[in-house]
Amino acid sequence: MIWLVLTHETYNPISLKGPEFLKFYVMLLLGFYLSAIILKSLKEGPSKITFYFMMFILMIGIVKLIKGLMIGKPVGYLIVLLIIQGIVILYQSSSRVNIKQKEI
Repeated sequence: MIWLVLTHETYNPISLKGPEFLKFYVMLLLGFYLSAIILKSLKEGPSKITFYFMMFILMIGIVKLIKGLMIGKPVGYLIVLLIIQGIVILYQSSSRVNIKQKEI
């Protein structure tokens, strides 16, 4: 978010154009997943807030995808990022279920 404010003087990532939005989105994803990996290495399990933040990032991408499709812009890289993120979310949610089953 700091990069967004400093370089584009906006708080709205949806208003960014193609490559600039992809830069923001990749930085957001890498920062979030890097922090999740660090927490996992410290033996901290994923919390509900982590899951909600992953869903929030996914929703930003979906909104931008719909906007791009409506105005006829190429959205190939964004689709690939959303698919990868969807796979990661499914993996994380299934691992949360497995952890809860082991505790019982």
